[in-house]
Amino acid sequence: MFKQRLISGIILVILAVITLYFGGTLTLIVTAAISLIGMFELMRVIRMERTGLAVIAYSGAILYYLVLWLDLEHYILPLALLVLILLFSVYVFTFPRYKIDQVTMAFFSLFYVTLMLSCIYRVRIMENGGYMIVLVFLSAWGNDTLAYCAGRLFGKHKMSPILSPKKTIEGAVGGIVGAGLLGALYGLISQRFIAVDVNLIPLFALVCAVGGAISIIGDLGASAIKRNYDIKDYSNLIPGHGGILDRFDSIIFTAPIIYYLLVLVAGMK
Repeated sequence: MFKQRLISGIILVILAVITLYFGGTLTLIVTAAISLIGMFELMRVIRMERTGLAVIAYSGAILYYLVLWLDLEHYILPLALLVLILLFSVYVFTFPRYKIDQVTMAFFSLFYVTLMLSCIYRVRIMENGGYMIVLVFLSAWGNDTLAYCAGRLFGKHKMSPILSPKKTIEGAVGGIVGAGLLGALYGLISQRFIAVDVNLIPLFALVCAVGGAISIIGDLGASAIKRNYDIKDYSNLIPGHGGILDRFDSIIFTAPIIYYLLVLVAGMK
């Protein structure tokens, strides 16, 4: 099991490095594919992944990435409204075939998976995006790894005893602080290669610390959905790791936070 998990993890890292290194259209296509698979996994939780509602949600995701690719962001809100109207049209004109929780899940999957994961692409196409995209994974994975270490060493107080009995408050604090320190170190290294008017050390420390804190919510949120529906993993797509949502649960929350912190705090575009 460990060997299988290790091999899958190495392959995932290699694919991620290639995708993010080349950026542009490749990153958009791969992110779109991951989003569609994630939406499929999420809607399969309530057995609606092959319904008419799901087809509308998938189509909305494809159109959304097309809008991003064509740089037509002013069409995003109209697209979201169109998808919602189409979902409700199917809901009312086929009543009582579908239930409102299925309509909700279809629309939620579009926002939760697609819109939030698309921020990976948004960060990558920023100025110096090749450096900035590292922050998304550094904060999420750094927090996860260091929270585990801090929890094993110092953990005494349960953070969410019912949802995740092994996670502790001490571990969470250690993970957030650790992510911030990793960000500071990365800022120290990166400022030699990035010509910006901002001191990258405190900026990257802040971004990674906040991203690390938010990644905890993403991780626990994905676990809560699985607990609600009594499933262990979203799928077995990735041997030893589960599904796309099992691997990207924290990234889903970290990517948009990192993107907007860089835009709002540092004024990057």
